[in-house]
Amino acid sequence: MKRNVLRITTGLLLVCLLAISGAAAANAKVAFVNINRVMEQSPQAEASLRALEEEFSPRDSELVAERDALRRMQERLQRDAEVMGADRRAELEREFRTRSREFTRAQDMFQEDLNVRRNDELARLQRLVHNVIMEIARAENVDLVVTERTVLYASDRIDITGKVLEELRRQHQRARR
Repeated sequence: MKRNVLRITTGLLLVCLLAISGAAAANAKVAFVNINRVMEQSPQAEASLRALEEEFSPRDSELVAERDALRRMQERLQRDAEVMGADRRAELEREFRTRSREFTRAQDMFQEDLNVRRNDELARLQRLVHNVIMEIARAENVDLVVTERTVLYASDRIDITGKVLEELRRQHQRARR
């Protein structure tokens, strides 16, 4: 739904731009930004990914260790069930079920926490990219900036993706100092 609204809005903007008188249209300046490339190649995106990895890596390692321990416990239950006493087998099965539930709960919480943090980082990065695009557009007197989501073709002459990436790199360098 949002995509369709965005496409319709962009289409209307393009139609409005084309509807401007011939002289005014000749003076109109259009720019293109490849948002996917910016989001993949900006140093801020790389820093966000590293930060998320550092933040969630310990919990992920714990979950992997618990998963492996549960797998070993299950194998032991299957392998030794017939030679084990009934009480010991029941105790081990109960422990396995309890740990399995706790593992599933921990895994769900981990995934939810990771998704929330990833979405926060993505929103922060999107705001930053939007602001940089706006700064460049104003500085270069651009009348319309479009992205790849609604464009069939954009020549390199109007592509400001490199400028956006360069400004993001400059801002990242300043922030690191």
